[in-house]
Amino acid sequence: MSKVFPRLGRRRALPAAAAGAVVLGLLLWWLLPLGEKPPSGTIVFSTGTPRGVYQEYGERLRAEFAKDMPDLKVKLLNSAGSQENVQRVATGRADFTIAAADAVEAYELAHGSGAGRLRGVARLYDDYVHLIVRSDSDIRNVADLRHKRVAIGLPDSGVRLIADRVLRASGIDPRKDITPFSDGIDTGPGRLGRGGIDAFFWSGGLPTKGLVGMARKGAFKFVPIEGDVVKRLHGQGQESRYYRATNIPESAYPAVQQGTEVPTLAVSNLLMTRADVDPRLTEWVTRTVIKSRDGIGAHVHSAQLVDLRTAIYTDPLPLQEGARRYYREVKP
Repeated sequence: MSKVFPRLGRRRALPAAAAGAVVLGLLLWWLLPLGEKPPSGTIVFSTGTPRGVYQEYGERLRAEFAKDMPDLKVKLLNSAGSQENVQRVATGRADFTIAAADAVEAYELAHGSGAGRLRGVARLYDDYVHLIVRSDSDIRNVADLRHKRVAIGLPDSGVRLIADRVLRASGIDPRKDITPFSDGIDTGPGRLGRGGIDAFFWSGGLPTKGLVGMARKGAFKFVPIEGDVVKRLHGQGQESRYYRATNIPESAYPAVQQGTEVPTLAVSNLLMTRADVDPRLTEWVTRTVIKSRDGIGAHVHSAQLVDLRTAIYTDPLPLQEGARRYYREVKP
């Protein structure tokens, strides 16, 4: 027998309606501040290499910014990756960017120009290190890369920073013990497929679109980066403290992994800016990044991992004032 709910009286209905209106109003404010004119002008956003996650994420963020801030022009700049991105923002050549935490720490430890002005906006998602070889390769571990032709990323990329450290932690001098190539995700897969290199490193969100098509063909396999390598990296201190041992889940590239996880390491990505960037603009940017998670995540899987509860942890960078305002205002 169905249960009949009692009819609300007028006195009870009015407070309930008022409460509902308040909740709706707060929800709308969280999405966009009502009655406030959006920021305008022009900003420069440094992304990454073609076919990489940084570039696609930046393009989709620009589309979301256009919805929320229609008078704001966003200029996207391709880059080598994290190291160049950090330098661009620190020196004023870009206003916002995405970079891995280890690259940020390395720049600060090197006392790079403008390092003290760098500020965090949001922790986004983790990059996973991919060490990739042809499916018929006899390379089984990092140590097997000795005397091989290895793509270690562009000179100013986050990939280069991590690849160098992983190789050295495995007893390989990247300048003497391998033949290094400066390929990124845009050229590395093609060169590997043609036999021009024996292996390449990549560090990016899961799955990286530049690898998905190649994975469907079963044209490569992963070389595991075991936990003992990560332990040796941690022993080096400095920026290596941002690496954590993890696994590439079996669902990332199913045709290649065939139900198995791949041991590797990961590092968090940060959306960052400078202290002198308008805090009101940064507050709007932060809001758009958080609220667009699901929409962007439908296309860039890594974006699904952006979480309001963890976004505030932008170590080694302090939060920019505008981002701080946003998180303070939406704190549960």
